[in-house]
Amino acid sequence: MEGIVALLIPFIVFVCTGLKIDREYERGVIFRLGRMSGIKGPGLYWTVPLVDPKTKIDIRTKTVDIPSQETITADSVTVTVNAVLYYRILDPDRAINRIENYEFAVDQASMTTLRNVVGQNILDDLLRNRDKINQQIQEIVDEMTDPWGIVIERVEMKDVEIPQSMQRAMAQEAEAIREKRSRLIKASAEKEASFMLSEASEQIAANPLALELRRLQTLSEIGTENNTTTVMLIPTELITLNRNIAKQLENES
Repeated sequence: MEGIVALLIPFIVFVCTGLKIDREYERGVIFRLGRMSGIKGPGLYWTVPLVDPKTKIDIRTKTVDIPSQETITADSVTVTVNAVLYYRILDPDRAINRIENYEFAVDQASMTTLRNVVGQNILDDLLRNRDKINQQIQEIVDEMTDPWGIVIERVEMKDVEIPQSMQRAMAQEAEAIREKRSRLIKASAEKEASFMLSEASEQIAANPLALELRRLQTLSEIGTENNTTTVMLIPTELITLNRNIAKQLENES
């Protein structure tokens, strides 16, 4: 009996040593005597102790904080940009066997691509078309990491720092554009008002009573205000009579 127990204990230890547990987001890459044997998990499984070493891989989405990179845009402006990149492992086999350190590789590929893409765009595109540039970076890095079994899910530029002198120049340009827009609106309003005044003068010339009504309205508006000044309006007929007499005397002379 003691001999059977002595044999069972090492066997139980051997079996328990080979038991492995991986969580839902983990996978185990198994190497049997140095050769790729398969991918296990999630859950409970058994491997041959000392024969099947395991490398654990996390297949959740990972975040890479791309540090600030100083580069020169296509229009020769020095800028400093940083970004964040999200990636996920699709094939643990290739992530382990095709690249020595996939985390370091993704980090370096993202930094290099960020500098290159920013250098190919002008400053205006960098400030106004971030989505387009983000898409370019994502496609390039994704193409580089595809042989490693890694997919790039998203790239987002966070900050774009430009020199103070360029910031002042951009502020002056924006102010000039606003001033131009204001002057154009004012000129358009004056043009429209001149057309309306021209039409009004033609209607008044065709109907003198309209001028009298307008004069009475003006007098009423002045009277409604707390004004101590009294305004006496000269009748239109008197003005017309004086104008006719002046023309007649000019013709006789």
